[in-house]
Amino acid sequence: MADTIRTYLRDASTPLLTDTLGLTMMPKHIDTLVGSALFFTVIHLIVAPKLSQAFFPEAYGKADKKFQNNWSIHVVSLVHSLIIIVLAVWASDLPALEKDRAFAWDDRVGLVAAIAAGYFVWDTVDAIVNFVDIGFVIHGMACGITYILGFRPFSAYYGPRCLFWECSTVFLNIHWFLDKTGRSGSTLQLINGVFLVATFFGVRLMMGAKTSYDFWHTLYGARNEIPLAYFLIYGVGNVSLQSLNWFWFSKMISALRKRFDSSPAKVSKGHKVAPPVYLNGHHANGNGHHK
Repeated sequence: MADTIRTYLRDASTPLLTDTLGLTMMPKHIDTLVGSALFFTVIHLIVAPKLSQAFFPEAYGKADKKFQNNWSIHVVSLVHSLIIIVLAVWASDLPALEKDRAFAWDDRVGLVAAIAAGYFVWDTVDAIVNFVDIGFVIHGMACGITYILGFRPFSAYYGPRCLFWECSTVFLNIHWFLDKTGRSGSTLQLINGVFLVATFFGVRLMMGAKTSYDFWHTLYGARNEIPLAYFLIYGVGNVSLQSLNWFWFSKMISALRKRFDSSPAKVSKGHKVAPPVYLNGHHANGNGHHK
């Protein structure tokens, strides 16, 4: 059954993906992309609600539907980040890609990119169905398109390296769950906050800056061999995201400092209200869309 579905998806998608869009490596991985999107949908709609109800009957079980959906989104985000980090490490040490950072290809990168693209397909659909802000929709679409366009093939060397950014997402999600389970300002949240800041600074800012610089040189060197749309999408996205990382980092540091001041929280009806921690332009106390 699985082989039949895989063959059908590959055969049915080949004319559009290869001949029309030029994504020559995509048909081989289209089943992984579709499977990834379905996997994260099942986690969101079935697995996360059932497990959350069982293990957090107070924090999750007595909340309204909107909060429960946000909770499930954070579960999906956490699951994705844990999976994709391991796979990114697995697919990052490939000598053939080092020799040609623009156009070399390896199917291990294709597997990782398809899983990431499937996640962003789920993310985009959820952002539309549970609409909060157009920014969430645009973010999901932009990330998904970036990884899908890589199946030309293009920039396979950089795909796994950009996914290392998800290291900070792990601790951001933990931060959110600690807030929602009554552990705001706790020692555990402080420890998690240290890891959040360290991974964000080390991976997104330091490693990210090096990757961004190297990628720009690769992109510029390949400018005459790729469509103008690729040059614009990847070029603008590269500069914009790295610039925004510094902005989000300053917001995050400011929020965390307020969180752990001697009197960090405002009081409303006898309850502490923790200040939001920002990442990727959205705060961790709000909607679960944050990558």
